[in-house]
Amino acid sequence: MYTNKVKKVAAVHDLSGVGRVSLTVVMPVLSSMGFQVCPLPTAILSSHTQYPHFSFLDLTNEMERIIEEWKLLGIVFDAFYTGYLGSPRQVQVVERFIREFRKENDLVVVDPVLGDNGKLYANISESMVVEMQKLICSADVITPNLTEAFYLLNSDCKTSLSDDELKSNLFQLSAKGPSMVIITSVPVRGNPHMTSVYAYDKISDRYWKVTCPYLPAHYPGTGDTFTSVITGSLLQGDSLPIALDRASQFILQGIRATFGYKYDTREGILLEKVLHNLRVPVQSFSYELVG
Repeated sequence: MYTNKVKKVAAVHDLSGVGRVSLTVVMPVLSSMGFQVCPLPTAILSSHTQYPHFSFLDLTNEMERIIEEWKLLGIVFDAFYTGYLGSPRQVQVVERFIREFRKENDLVVVDPVLGDNGKLYANISESMVVEMQKLICSADVITPNLTEAFYLLNSDCKTSLSDDELKSNLFQLSAKGPSMVIITSVPVRGNPHMTSVYAYDKISDRYWKVTCPYLPAHYPGTGDTFTSVITGSLLQGDSLPIALDRASQFILQGIRATFGYKYDTREGILLEKVLHNLRVPVQSFSYELVG
């Protein structure tokens, strides 16, 4: 069997022609961090779904053909990274793909895209939630936002949580299989100008938190970018708290590089202006151990 001279990441995401989301951020971020990205596209869109209209080509059938061809060629991956999946059937296709290709030390990262702000996205059904609950059991790392974490746990959504409540949620999600659980977009009690990311590392049995400034602008694709940096950082051998710092700082750099312009925010952060920062060591450490 061939070994990869550069680690290969199978990236299961959609491809949007306009708007920096999904594969159009996953590929440049991970390539900049030194990894080969092998896309397994779930759909092709003219632009992402936050534009008022767009074309959409479902690639579920083609996904199965691509996977079969990879199998015949004996392609070997070092990591699997999934994002937005368009249907319960696609989740099942991905589950089989990971099960059939995964080797003992491969990294599996699942970004369980389901919803935000306390509700599911318009095109996400309850059956998708059930399938995603199954998929995360196969993951090493999951990166739900706060809303998605509650749906994965079949819990009512809350916006104000104590550290103990967040630790309980992290632990419950980890008990389903993942060794690392990262919950993003956690509001800071009493401070609307800050936001936090909480994480749990099952192996070391430690909880971590990174808090950073919140800027009042919405840029699609920041979640994809965050999880891409987490994936690359862990593949480079960084610890979980260092990965959290790198990803959080990079997102903040991207937002600050974009925020000052009069700009259509639907296009996402100006990724091209900050990609070079991924080759620079972490400049400051903001992670905290949560007691």
